[in-house]
Amino acid sequence: MDKDVVADRYGRLYEIPYQLSRLGHAVEVFCLDYKSGLAQRLEHEASPGSLRWNSRALGSGILPQAVRYPSRLLRALQSFSPDIVIGASDIPHVVLGWWLARRLGRPYVADLYDNFESFGQARIPGMVPALRHAVRNADVVTTTSEPLARFVRSVYRARGDVFALPSSVDLAVFHPRDQQACRRHLGLPLHAKLIGTAGGLSRMKGIDTLYAAWQLLAHSHPEVHLVLAGSIDADLPIPKGERVHYLGQLQHASVAELFCALDVGVMCVPDTPFGRYCFPQKAYEMLACALPVVASDVGAIGGLLESYPSCLFRGADAAHLAQQITTQLTTPTVPAVPIEDWAGLVARLHAKLSKLGQR
Repeated sequence: MDKDVVADRYGRLYEIPYQLSRLGHAVEVFCLDYKSGLAQRLEHEASPGSLRWNSRALGSGILPQAVRYPSRLLRALQSFSPDIVIGASDIPHVVLGWWLARRLGRPYVADLYDNFESFGQARIPGMVPALRHAVRNADVVTTTSEPLARFVRSVYRARGDVFALPSSVDLAVFHPRDQQACRRHLGLPLHAKLIGTAGGLSRMKGIDTLYAAWQLLAHSHPEVHLVLAGSIDADLPIPKGERVHYLGQLQHASVAELFCALDVGVMCVPDTPFGRYCFPQKAYEMLACALPVVASDVGAIGGLLESYPSCLFRGADAAHLAQQITTQLTTPTVPAVPIEDWAGLVARLHAKLSKLGQR
């Protein structure tokens, strides 16, 4: 997500431990930095509980560090003596979490914020069988979407309690703002019709469909401009032209400003093993900003907006996307979708964890 979980305090991987701490628990988080980061130990205010982050970088000696990491982590957890172990973020951490819980004799929770089988790690021999074994034997499995929960129940044959726990957003950051003020702050045209998105601008995320739709709109709607923010796919350059505005990789609060500056937000979700089971967090970010949206009718996002056909377009159909954007520009519709905050979501998880802790 182009974010640092500790420094940016962003998203699911931060909010779950943070909210559990706010409920009074002592939470110790162990992060492995695959890049050349610095090892650090930080404590964040999260009373009445405590929240401590332990980050270790693999650095240049990736293989030796990776081999030694599980035993080091086991010793650290033996010292901390947790009641429950939660594994999250990717395949190695879900598998490692299960191994640690088994060694410690503690209940295990696997949190799947995506279909990890769609990650590049899944191509490494043995990764998928190890993931499925760990998830199958977890006491509780949380997934970011209901389609992924069904997949885990049927394909993984999970023995524990499986339930969907969607990712939410910080409603103190994502909320309606003055459109003109946001445009001025971001240097965007004040009186044009602005469509766009923010996030990973990659083919894997389906952004090529928006680029193709833009070519249609650019010729037929001279008043429309395209606004993009996020990391660029080197193999898929963004469209060029005076009416295309690329804002780079924005800070979290600036993403909220962007969504408030737009007339229509676009979410392209490919019909792939990744797209069918993910839940784009920016769906809630856009809707919290009261932004009219158009999204792929794929997976969880299609289910979320099924009562709003003008907000959905067919798969990778660029012509239909262009048509739906035009409809939203003409007669805007903001779906009335309730957004549960992180405190409420994690309270539901907490109820299940409390039962595990009583075993």
